[in-house]
Amino acid sequence: MTLPPPPLLLAETLLRVKRRYRLPPLATPASLTEADTPATRLAVAIEAARKAVASAHVPEAALERLFVDALAQTIRQAMREEGGDAMLQATVLRHREAQVREYAELAASADQDRRTIHASVNAIAHPAKLERQPPGAQREALTRLQAAASAAAWSDLKRELDALHASPEIAASPALARDIAKLAAQPALAHLLRLDTLAANERVRQYRALLDRNGPRPGSAQAIAQGTRSQQRGAAVEMLAMQALDALAQRMNAAAPAGPPWRVVSSMRVPSAIPGSHERAKTEWDAVLLERAPAAAAHGGEEVWNIRLLLEAKASVDAATTDLPRLLRGLRLLAHADVDRIYGFETQQGHVKLSGASLHALSTDDDALRHAVLYCCDAPAETPARLLGAASRMQLLSAHPSVGYANALAEHRSANAHALAPIWQALLESPHWHSVLHQYPMLGQVRDLMVHTDDLMAAIRSLP
Repeated sequence: MTLPPPPLLLAETLLRVKRRYRLPPLATPASLTEADTPATRLAVAIEAARKAVASAHVPEAALERLFVDALAQTIRQAMREEGGDAMLQATVLRHREAQVREYAELAASADQDRRTIHASVNAIAHPAKLERQPPGAQREALTRLQAAASAAAWSDLKRELDALHASPEIAASPALARDIAKLAAQPALAHLLRLDTLAANERVRQYRALLDRNGPRPGSAQAIAQGTRSQQRGAAVEMLAMQALDALAQRMNAAAPAGPPWRVVSSMRVPSAIPGSHERAKTEWDAVLLERAPAAAAHGGEEVWNIRLLLEAKASVDAATTDLPRLLRGLRLLAHADVDRIYGFETQQGHVKLSGASLHALSTDDDALRHAVLYCCDAPAETPARLLGAASRMQLLSAHPSVGYANALAEHRSANAHALAPIWQALLESPHWHSVLHQYPMLGQVRDLMVHTDDLMAAIRSLP
């Protein structure tokens, strides 16, 4: 089956919609001025390096100096007490202080340690088990043990374990005595007790304050509340995007009532029947604009549809930038569809049949993407636009030479920017730095695909 070209109204909508998130042209190294920020200078140097590597040229020494000086300035700004980068400052503190390093290592496994202790306590003193025990000193002691675990009061838990271990009643029950001794000897409990001790250290408190500045700690009430708000925000953006896409489908149907109908589905899940790797690929699409395929394509009496536009709702540019590699893998997965097959997809609106030909026609080249994919957002556009992506900036600042340079600044030692030169070499040569080297084209690609929900609706309403 040959896929017909998209109708003019769809092409006109994509052409008309304002692209408020689009990046401005990037300056050249020669056109930079003192007014340009270190982040802009880094972006310019990295993009010039990418172009040189792509042309099989060795970047000029002046470009390396531009990069190193801009990175040094970025680190100096990040290490300022007022308005600095809390994450880099926390990393430097961890690098300098042994007790902070120990705390960070223990904190990384604290959730697992807590789960281990809770499971062990429940095996001994589960509330349902305690209800079946006769009243008495043993039941009261085990109840206190359960309460200490529930409150994450590890010192109290250890004290209750010691008391139980010395209790004659426990000694009279060899199995329970063994479980008590085993729990008391758990490395997980030792870790949690040590974590509590370290939490009182002044440098550790400073470290935790820096982490809190960077955002709520994982698993905390604040983090859960923030996650809930993010989900609500994402759902709101998705609803606005769906409304715009529905309006477009209605406009298409009204413009050609005798033509094939259009519809919109949401939460479209990719079936396992499509060959190709599903690993790390987008396998659920927020909203999809569909056009009914010709009657000849009907499958078992069911209507068959062609994909015309894929839409993803994101709360920010950074979220879309992080998502793009997964989206591209998702498109490649869909393009593995057999052109002669019909595939069933589950959606919020029920089961739909899609033609393999329309899936196979999807492509990840720039021109095809512009006609097949939109990122929708309701966040205001940054002014001026950030030319260095958040993930690239983080990788640059967390590189070992950067941390060493920042540590020298923190200790008021002489910090030589030349120490950052290994990052430049890694940027040019290491696959680990590929995403940073290509950060500007990727950022530009994401922003080209991104539209504000209001602008999309305005473009649809302005159609002739």
